[in-house]
Amino acid sequence: MRYLVMVQGAQADYDAMAGKPTEHAPAWTEAQLKAMYLYMDAIGHDLAESGELVEAEGLAEPARTRLVARGEDGQTVITDDPYGDTEAVMAGYWVVDCASLDRVTEIAERVTRCPGPEGLIDYPVVIRTVMDAADDIGAG
Repeated sequence: MRYLVMVQGAQADYDAMAGKPTEHAPAWTEAQLKAMYLYMDAIGHDLAESGELVEAEGLAEPARTRLVARGEDGQTVITDDPYGDTEAVMAGYWVVDCASLDRVTEIAERVTRCPGPEGLIDYPVVIRTVMDAADDIGAG
């Protein structure tokens, strides 16, 4: 079964990783940032070794987001940088092919242990099942 494992973050977290602390996120040192990247790379490497990794990517900061929607009048509404500094959004993801929900939960639990500076917000890791063509929408 394929699963999407989503890591969350906010603009304040990206700013803090760039060395700019806010009231919502402490600044990261170069060593802390390197430790985080090494930790996440190790997870990706282990998933590739086990054959469970399908895809993984980190996402650019929320400030580089564009929303395209239909307004009440039916016209297209385009909004750049639509999120506030502390609104949590997807910061990165893995698509994994695992034998069970228990296995992907083990992976997500490992992700939650990623190192960072003291005072870092611990966002939950979100697991979503990826539907395949045989899945019925709404089936549990």
